[in-house]
Amino acid sequence: MTIDSAQASQPRKLQQFLSIFQYCGRAIALVWETDRLLTVLIAVLTLIGGLLPAAIAYVGKLIVDGVVVAAQSGTVSDRWSALGYLAIEGVLVALQSGANQGLSLGQSMLRMLLGYKVNVLILAKALTLSLAFFEDSEFYDKMTRARREASSRPLSLVTRTFGLVQSTLSLITFGGLLLNFSVWAVLILVIAAIPAFVAETKFAGEAFRLFRWRAPEARQQQYLEWLLGNENSVMEVKLYQLGSMLLDRYRNIFNRLYSEDRNLAIRRTIWSYGLGLLSTIAFYGAYVWIVVEAIAGRITLGDLTMYLVVFRQGQSTFSGLLTSIGGMYEDSLYLSTLYEYLEQEVPEPTGYAKWGHDPSDGLRFESVSFTYPGSDRPALKNVSLHLRPGEKLAIVGENGSGKTTLIKLLTRLYSPDSGRILLDGRNLEEWDLDTLQRRIGVIFQNFARYQFIVGENVGIGDVRHIDDENRWQDAAIKGTARSFIEELPEGYHTQLGRWFQKGRELSGGQWQKIALSRAFMRSSADILILDEPTSAVDAEAEVQIFEQFRAVTQNQMAILISHRFSTVRMADQIMVLANGESIEQGTHEQLLKAEGRYARLFSLQAAGYR
Repeated sequence: MTIDSAQASQPRKLQQFLSIFQYCGRAIALVWETDRLLTVLIAVLTLIGGLLPAAIAYVGKLIVDGVVVAAQSGTVSDRWSALGYLAIEGVLVALQSGANQGLSLGQSMLRMLLGYKVNVLILAKALTLSLAFFEDSEFYDKMTRARREASSRPLSLVTRTFGLVQSTLSLITFGGLLLNFSVWAVLILVIAAIPAFVAETKFAGEAFRLFRWRAPEARQQQYLEWLLGNENSVMEVKLYQLGSMLLDRYRNIFNRLYSEDRNLAIRRTIWSYGLGLLSTIAFYGAYVWIVVEAIAGRITLGDLTMYLVVFRQGQSTFSGLLTSIGGMYEDSLYLSTLYEYLEQEVPEPTGYAKWGHDPSDGLRFESVSFTYPGSDRPALKNVSLHLRPGEKLAIVGENGSGKTTLIKLLTRLYSPDSGRILLDGRNLEEWDLDTLQRRIGVIFQNFARYQFIVGENVGIGDVRHIDDENRWQDAAIKGTARSFIEELPEGYHTQLGRWFQKGRELSGGQWQKIALSRAFMRSSADILILDEPTSAVDAEAEVQIFEQFRAVTQNQMAILISHRFSTVRMADQIMVLANGESIEQGTHEQLLKAEGRYARLFSLQAAGYR
């Protein structure tokens, strides 16, 4: 680093260090919102804890001087006076112990409440973010950093802030007592603790930089733990004998991270020990000075006792104060990751409409193009289609041809780069998002398998009626899931998955029927989207599903994505996608006559059944 760049970096470091006061205020506000009574209790107990040490030290001086006087005079009143000081000290010590215990209890309770509140803030923020954020690895790193440390750091920062006030009060009282001895004793007390503070702050910054850099590795560790310990992956891990390889990767990541942490911890310990010796030397230098003064008769035995206690506690308190400031700096660095995540800009929803101009027009794509963020290859290019109410559209194409992207645009998980999507004659961007999404029932190819009861797995399709058992049953009938659900031990109340007690696992085809039933939960939906809805069922079940599907969706628009042409041919129109472009559209018969890609793919698949 050049001299100029080093000089330029100093204001940035100072600005970064001063930012602790900004985050102190925000952390206190967050704690205050979490529980006001506990916050006030902690503040009061902190103040009490800051004033009592000096009072106890002063009463200790009075006890020693009282004992000396009583021993010399032998009077009863002097003896009772010394015992009275002792009783006062006992009360003060009891109060200090009670304040410390109360402080510990309050912090413990507040820690639990605050951890919950911060996690709710993180998860609530996630609900406001678009799908693009969740498909961005840098965003995942940001979320990982926020979730790993931020739930504990706000309380830590507030605790240190209160501790700073407590230490300041103690130092003021200690300083007042030491000034009676010598101003130089106060200066020694202050100066001796500064080197350790500088080192602690420096290493706190290094630890935080490691924390930020290593978010991807931390996620890799979590992913490897998931692969090795999750029921969804354990079969392949065992079958392909992946365990040793995955465990070796886990060990390698840990060893690399541990090596960095170890090196930092060793350097931190060496510097802390070396600089801590300065404080020890300063204390014993002051110790000798005070003893010499007592031998010379310039201070009393009680003064000797008080000054030694005050100097030792003052040194410890001042060192703790500087450590608190260093810790506040470290907490602020970590807390910045929480607010960096919570303050992630989210575009305001622009839609407002709850109905369209022309319900008879159905759904239109007009020259729609879209490219995923960070990609230079369009996922869709100038795609157009028109689907009238009650019509069924099938989309076919190779993997990566743009089929699922089209669905993401229709459900407004993304917005087109160019072109328009119209529903009932109104641009999709003008629709109120909740209204739009309630009109759409979807079964995705990679649908979620919730570790809930059967009925809730179906009811999730319309969360407003998630507990409506009559709607569960209607949706299950439409999704052809009723027959096997009724054979389960507790019917619709059977726990699914293996995560919880008495959980039952379903076959792939049964799970797919549950997901299909989920799409039918939205009885008000007039658009159904089925992305490979029968990929896990046998041919007979597939025919049954689509016969049922046509019967119950006569008045609804439907978009079907499938690789099975026996299913596709049932649609009113078929669109063939390739490399994001619509290369063919028409009915099954029209596309066969055209002898294009659809006809070729249909012939190839049909040949497999001969």
